[in-house]
Amino acid sequence: MTETEFDFLRLYLKQRSGLALTAEKRYLVESRLSPVCRRFNLAGLTELIGCLRLARDSAIERAVVEAMTTNETFFFRDRTPFDLFRDVLLPGALAARANQRRLRIWCAAASTGQEPYSLAMLLAEAAPRLAGWRIEIVATDLSTEVLEKAKLGLYNQFEVQRGLPVQLMLKHFTQVGEQWRIAEALRQMVDFRPLNLLQPFEQLGTFDIVYCRNVLIYFDTVTKADVLRRIADQLAPDGAVLLGAAETVIGITESLMPDPEHRGLYRHAKAGANPALTTPGFAAPSTGTPATPAAAASVAGLRWATR
Repeated sequence: MTETEFDFLRLYLKQRSGLALTAEKRYLVESRLSPVCRRFNLAGLTELIGCLRLARDSAIERAVVEAMTTNETFFFRDRTPFDLFRDVLLPGALAARANQRRLRIWCAAASTGQEPYSLAMLLAEAAPRLAGWRIEIVATDLSTEVLEKAKLGLYNQFEVQRGLPVQLMLKHFTQVGEQWRIAEALRQMVDFRPLNLLQPFEQLGTFDIVYCRNVLIYFDTVTKADVLRRIADQLAPDGAVLLGAAETVIGITESLMPDPEHRGLYRHAKAGANPALTTPGFAAPSTGTPATPAAAASVAGLRWATR
């Protein structure tokens, strides 16, 4: 692959996925795109790039972008964001949303589903306190391939052992041969949808809690600022955003601000002008695209808005 070809790929991937590749990542491009060449019976990267330049095969274009996407994830990854949900955000929602009894959560880089399913397990464990509530978990990802795996809810032994407590595995999973399938009730709790964060996402509605973890690290500063600003636009005034351990809003956007008490937790900048919104809970009703009454699953009285 020539320097000109590599530069073309860098620009191509940045425009379509936000991925900002540095010069030293050339080896990564070659290793990840070689299987794409074999899949489409192409002689090599030069022919693949030629196909991209012609823009005549959407399947190849999609395969290239998805091949370069990093989908590293596991259940209860980094633990703290899930402890914050259980100990801070959910109790706050119980108090502030008591009249509406509705909570909307968005996992903006869901990958193969472990993050939204981890939240679903925590909510299922809290079901007695959420009787009659309507909960929506929307999980999106750029890659349709990983979303298909997520929808199946089928994981190998290594995947279920990464971060998943044994008691939750035995309670919410069933062994199928050498793999483990998450309970049907939990699968129905999550609405998986394909979404490119570079594209508009106003259609998703407003959310109370947004998990956008370990994806911004692949973007340049301008792209990070744009995505964070638009996430803030979809966030309830008293809502919360959780980023990855290596991610921050500081120096990038003024639309969100760090929570002074909880690392990795960010609040809407509007909350800074209203002391009532700086508490660990919520203070305003959430809105969003409602699910139809028929599309609801019940777990111990908890109503989950589903597909």
